[in-house]
Amino acid sequence: MSTEITTLINEIEQSAELLRRRLDWDVAQKRLEELNALSEHPEFWNDPDNARKQMAERQQLETSIQTVLDLQQETADGRELLELADGDAEMIEDIAASMKRLRERAAKAELQALLSGEADGNDCYMQINAGAGGTESQDWAAMLRRMYVRWSESSGYKVEEVDAHDGEEAGIKSATLLISGQNAYGWLKSESGVHRLVRISPYDSSARRHTSFASVTVSPVIDESIEVEIDPSDVRTDTYRASGAGGQHVNKTDSAVRLTHEPTGIVVACQAGRSQHQNRAKAWEMLRSKLYEVELQRRRDAVKDSHDSKSDIGWGHQIRSYVLQPYQLVKDVRTNHETSDTSGVLDGDIDAFLSASLAHQVGASEEEDA
Repeated sequence: MSTEITTLINEIEQSAELLRRRLDWDVAQKRLEELNALSEHPEFWNDPDNARKQMAERQQLETSIQTVLDLQQETADGRELLELADGDAEMIEDIAASMKRLRERAAKAELQALLSGEADGNDCYMQINAGAGGTESQDWAAMLRRMYVRWSESSGYKVEEVDAHDGEEAGIKSATLLISGQNAYGWLKSESGVHRLVRISPYDSSARRHTSFASVTVSPVIDESIEVEIDPSDVRTDTYRASGAGGQHVNKTDSAVRLTHEPTGIVVACQAGRSQHQNRAKAWEMLRSKLYEVELQRRRDAVKDSHDSKSDIGWGHQIRSYVLQPYQLVKDVRTNHETSDTSGVLDGDIDAFLSASLAHQVGASEEEDA
């Protein structure tokens, strides 16, 4: 057991050193000092957009630096405790459990350090759409919404539902979530694609097995540093009465807004705000986000072969299967990562799938660069 702990400590120390190099440690610390000094300047908030950008950079640097310091301190503590244990089996087991948790944290930090895409650090919109199949697929879409909301909340992200359309009997036809927090898009971008569910239908009196599909599309919230040009004449605006919770204006005024970008056929809608003005502003933000994601995909397609992952976002491409009957298995068809803990996954425990997807994407990018 002591040898296993020593091996774990060595691996964590190697991760900490790798993170130091990726950060460019001395440069990162100097930049953090600069940002701290800037934030204390009395005129710092005179330019709110620039101030928010610098505060986000500061938070990211602070978090990354603190992670390295924590890994270094906790591995040093682990070595000392191992010496003090002097063969105490219970104490050694506690140290081993602690180091295993720390290794998982280090592995996640390594992956997070790879989130270096232009929009990886941004908030994101997640749109979930039920596939063909009526109530079955609509219920499955609602299950996916619940899964992502639970993952987001347990990961410290804020979730806001900006648009939703309920199914006739159960579930949802579609929903759009705004997920806010550091690296939200970077972590969730690989969830775009078709998700397949196999189960005994609770809506089938004959208790037959059904296969249902729902699609997920993730796009980054665009800040002012990323230019997305939209010709207003290309966009059709429709207003309608909101159908969900939203205060006194719901079902009384045409406060909900739907935008259709006619050249691409992209449609976005928002009904979460109390006024048409709020919903229109949010819908335009969503449209910019969607068009930016289309441009990102166009760039990816330009450098990948036809057999590569460029089809991941398409409706016709299945990325993950969730089988509840006749056996229990969730499997990602891109990475081959799988688990039999289907209830845990549907309760939001998808970190292992997100990490495997990120590692897969990074590996594919490195192969292309080579």
